[in-house]
Amino acid sequence: MTELRVLLTVSGTIPVDLDEAVAGGSRPKADYRVIAERIGADLVDVPAAMTSTGRIGRRLGRIGGAGAVLAWYCWRRRNDYDVVLTDGEQVGLPLALLARLSPWTGRGARHVMIVHVLSTRSKRAVLRLGRLAPLIDRFVVYATSQRDVVVDEFGVSPHRVVLTPFMVDTAFFRAETSTVDAGRVICSAGLERRDYPTLMEAVDGLDVEVVIAAASPWSKQPDSSSRRAIPANVAIERLSLHELRAVYERAALVVMPLDDVDFQAGITTMLEAMSMGRPVICSRTPGQTDTIVDDENGVYVPPGDAGRLRSAIVALLDDAERRSRLGSAAREWAERHADVERYADRLAEVVAASDDSPSARPSADERGDASSDRDPD
Repeated sequence: MTELRVLLTVSGTIPVDLDEAVAGGSRPKADYRVIAERIGADLVDVPAAMTSTGRIGRRLGRIGGAGAVLAWYCWRRRNDYDVVLTDGEQVGLPLALLARLSPWTGRGARHVMIVHVLSTRSKRAVLRLGRLAPLIDRFVVYATSQRDVVVDEFGVSPHRVVLTPFMVDTAFFRAETSTVDAGRVICSAGLERRDYPTLMEAVDGLDVEVVIAAASPWSKQPDSSSRRAIPANVAIERLSLHELRAVYERAALVVMPLDDVDFQAGITTMLEAMSMGRPVICSRTPGQTDTIVDDENGVYVPPGDAGRLRSAIVALLDDAERRSRLGSAAREWAERHADVERYADRLAEVVAASDDSPSARPSADERGDASSDRDPD
């Protein structure tokens, strides 16, 4: 079988010293690098796409952001590859829209799109009005709730939607001490749809040190802890990866307080903590149902309920044996299901399966080709 030619987008900038930093242990493996090595893919990041697309790329960047620039680059190179793997709907939807607007030019490469959240009103509208779902050969989703949106709302065949856990570098996020030996320290981190006010209310007055690393390289959400009274036992900090890992190491447990959302907000922090062998207390939201098994590898609490969260925190702090059991199970789950190498293996399988067989690609009816008069959506 001929090796597939694959293009993988990176919605950011690939550091020039990435490989050296990973080899030196100063940062975790980058998922895109591991995937690219696994499937022999070419990588294109935003600066490379901007340089290649010139004036048009710069204009698209001003109008539609970095995702539009990457989409335009992929569209121009679609006949040079067998598969384009877009790293999020911010690239994948504009690429599908280009295919819809230019049906006479031919689609070229097959399109595998990683999905973070498609359930927002604007993305639903784009998918529906543009009839874009049939132009995407495979959807890779991280949450059952998002899979249900793609299948139930947009009528995509279930075999074209792949549910996979998110990923973490379990070698980088590995603790030297157990949760039993940790002090009375609680950690929380990230920005995307975090409910830090509920966490601060829950820990106010407890005999515990709370560190909130309220920062994220990806989220555009505001810090929900800002402009609020901070309890005396809570510190709000911006931490490097090494500093955050050190806080995980000191922590007896990690709390992930979330707004009631239908996507996997908080999953990066959760998997890092689980990989460190720390039990996670997480808000049970519609989007956070696929990682934690309650009282097996973590603990669920209702979103926005400071009283229940406080009770869960106190119960875990006072039960070293339970913390140890949950933390060990969390580490095992991360290694078995979410390690970045396993994640790359799964993505490689998805790319390989997106072949040209009749069962793998959308039919003419599904695509909404000119030969079909049926509206697929």
